[in-house]
Amino acid sequence: MVYANGVANGTNTESGIMLNNGGCPRGGYGFGRQGFERRGGSITVSQEYKDKVINIAQNDSDVQNLIADGYNITGVRPIINTIVEADGTVTMKATTAIVMLSQNTTGRAFVTVNVEEGKVTEIVILTRTVIEKP
Repeated sequence: MVYANGVANGTNTESGIMLNNGGCPRGGYGFGRQGFERRGGSITVSQEYKDKVINIAQNDSDVQNLIADGYNITGVRPIINTIVEADGTVTMKATTAIVMLSQNTTGRAFVTVNVEEGKVTEIVILTRTVIEKP
């Protein structure tokens, strides 16, 4: 799932887009085979940005507990905010990111990090239980 946030004509917008086969909807963003992509080009996330986001997440006590319970950080995905000014100028900035964690094959966690404020704002933990029957 990809989130695109923006401000147009003074109105905040937020939309979530579920993508199939890693493709990008017309004019949208997605996770393709080469990583995070924008139709017509890709977005490269610097190692410094990833390190900053991971550092913020690892300083949170709840994330520390997840790591102590066997979760591993598997990725960082920026949430890119787009602002369109009255003169048509477009500014994009990744002020928030999602840190993805996994625990074997049974657990996943998604940590929302506010990069500007330097804090974790939400943690979503998903677990999977499989009962095999003969």
